[in-house]
Amino acid sequence: MQVLVVGGGVSGLSTALKLSRRGHQVTVVERDDTPMPQSADQAFEWDRRGAPQVRHSHAFLARLVGLLKHNEPDVIAALYEAGAAELPFGSDLPPTMVGFEREEADDELTMLTCRRTTFEWVLRKVVLDEGRVEFRTGVGVNGLLTTDHESGIPRVSGIRLEDGSTLTGDLVVVATGRRSALPEWLADLGVGPVNEFVEDTGIVYASRFYRLKKGESYPPRNGPIGGDLGYIKYGVFVGDNDTFSITLAAPTDDTELRARLSDAATFDAAARQLVATAPYFDGRAEPIIDGVYVMAGLLNRHREYVVDGRPLVLGMLPVGDAVICTNPLYGRGCSIGYWGAHLMSEALDSFDGDWQRLAVEYDAAINREIMPWYKAGVEQDAEARRVASALLQGDDPDGDTSDPKTFMRSVLREGLLPALRTDPVVLRAFMRNLNLLTAPDAMTKDPEVMNRVFAVWQDRDNRPAEPPMGPKRRAEFLDLLPA
Repeated sequence: MQVLVVGGGVSGLSTALKLSRRGHQVTVVERDDTPMPQSADQAFEWDRRGAPQVRHSHAFLARLVGLLKHNEPDVIAALYEAGAAELPFGSDLPPTMVGFEREEADDELTMLTCRRTTFEWVLRKVVLDEGRVEFRTGVGVNGLLTTDHESGIPRVSGIRLEDGSTLTGDLVVVATGRRSALPEWLADLGVGPVNEFVEDTGIVYASRFYRLKKGESYPPRNGPIGGDLGYIKYGVFVGDNDTFSITLAAPTDDTELRARLSDAATFDAAARQLVATAPYFDGRAEPIIDGVYVMAGLLNRHREYVVDGRPLVLGMLPVGDAVICTNPLYGRGCSIGYWGAHLMSEALDSFDGDWQRLAVEYDAAINREIMPWYKAGVEQDAEARRVASALLQGDDPDGDTSDPKTFMRSVLREGLLPALRTDPVVLRAFMRNLNLLTAPDAMTKDPEVMNRVFAVWQDRDNRPAEPPMGPKRRAEFLDLLPA
């Protein structure tokens, strides 16, 4: 089969890798003119205007690592050679953890420390070595080609390039990211409209990258790696080759905080006030870049290309953010992009020439495996927006103690968080959930885990108050920043 992949990011490269290794001829068409760098650090300088998120923090979760180890172990080996490293569960436990004993299932609970650009660079190198993949950079796509099909559903037969030329293929995979123009391409063919479900994440985030100075090491990672103070969310992400990144996320409506975090000196000053990030600013590291990368317009979005069991077109499959994109603060984007490519390859393994069945089975797999994470993220973001709005207006988001949401915030703050520092059963369940290894609601449906969390919560009055993850009040935080 001749496959055209539109988009050369993680989702497109994952698709090209998997399909080429199943014997298909693949052409990857990438709008950005990105010749191959010679090193991971050179890859960090890639001009990836089509993927502005590449120089923001990324997490490579255990779901992704496990699938790679099982299906493409050479990719993992190449990542290690490029400077990435494993972060296995149990390697950095809090000193207050009691009774931890490693279990066999913990072997799959391993994350990868890596920059997004390094991951993409290694993936592209491996793809190019396959021999069945042609890579065309600096080539834009502005439409699809179709032919008639006996089902009455248009059959995609290729793509139209911005220079007026065309490419034809048996299958077109659209991996054009969260800004995908696929709905417009279908509208140009008289197909659609595409059902689109959009929820604002409620945040704007800013990121900055740093490298350890020679002879320095990362601070102990046995405490929190991030936090949510309501008026700001934050996290630290260890990368490859002694790098790390910090991301600070402000509510969309907080124009003052958003503006101040876009300044490099203010960004660093803000990170020094936050528990998880402050240890990284004791002189052990220096910025890789001079400025701050800011990204707005962050949406949760799901687009339906199969409606009531009927695909809008045949011979076209969307993957990654082109079909489902989630709040990037949760670090699921690359993992879900690869996961979607994996589900596509499985659907193609049983392809018998029935294009309608292929589209329906792939869509069903996406809805079964990935859609629950989208829905969970939308619900989590809605609650976060409520809290942030109350804090911005000077209200107490926990003032109504009869509200079930207020109760659950108390359980999370004074039950779950302390349990994560002391109870290996709760920590293991939380980390498996964070790494997409269990269903989004697996923790809340596990009686043993929740009984342990509630036991800690019920004992809250018999122990000191939880240490703050940063300044409690937004006004206090702003006063600590440079004028």
